[in-house]
Amino acid sequence: MNTIRIKSITELHRMVGLAPPEHPLISVMNYADVQMPEGFTEMRAILDFYYITLKRGFKNKLQYGQQTYDFDEGLMGFMAPNQLISGGGPSPEDDLKGWIMLIHPDFIWNTSLATKIKKYEFFGYAVHEALFLSDKEETIVNGIVGAIKNEYHSNIDAFSKQIIISHIENLLSYVERFYNRQYITREKSNHQILEKLDMLLTTYFNDGDLVSRGLPTVQYISDTLHISQNYLRGLLKMYTGKNTQQHIHDMLVDRAKEKLSTTDLSVSEIAYELGFEHPQSFSKLFKKKTNMSPSEFRILYH
Repeated sequence: MNTIRIKSITELHRMVGLAPPEHPLISVMNYADVQMPEGFTEMRAILDFYYITLKRGFKNKLQYGQQTYDFDEGLMGFMAPNQLISGGGPSPEDDLKGWIMLIHPDFIWNTSLATKIKKYEFFGYAVHEALFLSDKEETIVNGIVGAIKNEYHSNIDAFSKQIIISHIENLLSYVERFYNRQYITREKSNHQILEKLDMLLTTYFNDGDLVSRGLPTVQYISDTLHISQNYLRGLLKMYTGKNTQQHIHDMLVDRAKEKLSTTDLSVSEIAYELGFEHPQSFSKLFKKKTNMSPSEFRILYH
């Protein structure tokens, strides 16, 4: 199946049987109005704009990268421009409710949101890391999106764009809050992920092959845990205050302390065994984490 590129919001409207958007750079589409082309079964597309959605009653499978998710519960999903989305559209058995908001980067260019939107890591989350909303949260989100829709439906004037930008910023701030809530309410599953992370790193460091394999990368860890790098970073920030790289380095320094205190290996030999090509890099990291050099730690310990 070929991957298509959808460059404009108008083009997407046309694909799903809708009239051209009232504003070419921002649109809110209702799922109830979407009409997929006859014979349509599946698509693969890269969008040139932001895609924010709230879905209920969608029983078809949507795929994001290598992950699939069944949207039979209400949830929100987010995609930044140039990400691949694939899967089937609405099917006859769906009782599809919700909306899709499309925002072209040109709409937010040279505004406060242009910089802010890059800090929201949920635009890089995988489909199975979507945001589940309570009824109260869904009411809040729908209210903000309704205000956005009302604003661009009214007569466009000198104030319209900034008002819409403010609403979008408000929406994304609420989403960030709701994701933090989700980390807490899904505490059991999140702790299981963190336990798997520690087991993975322990196994990796115990393998004894760091010389050839090198240090574990964030990409390797996220791929092995089947979780996106952004979601893992957000999860660790919530529970530990540190990102994934810092977590790796903490465990690495703990292993270094063990070797410094229980073996007669030189600092260079320990650095080499821990996957460092240059002992200076190891010593620099160790001092940054402990406020002392490896040699100073060894003397202090003894």
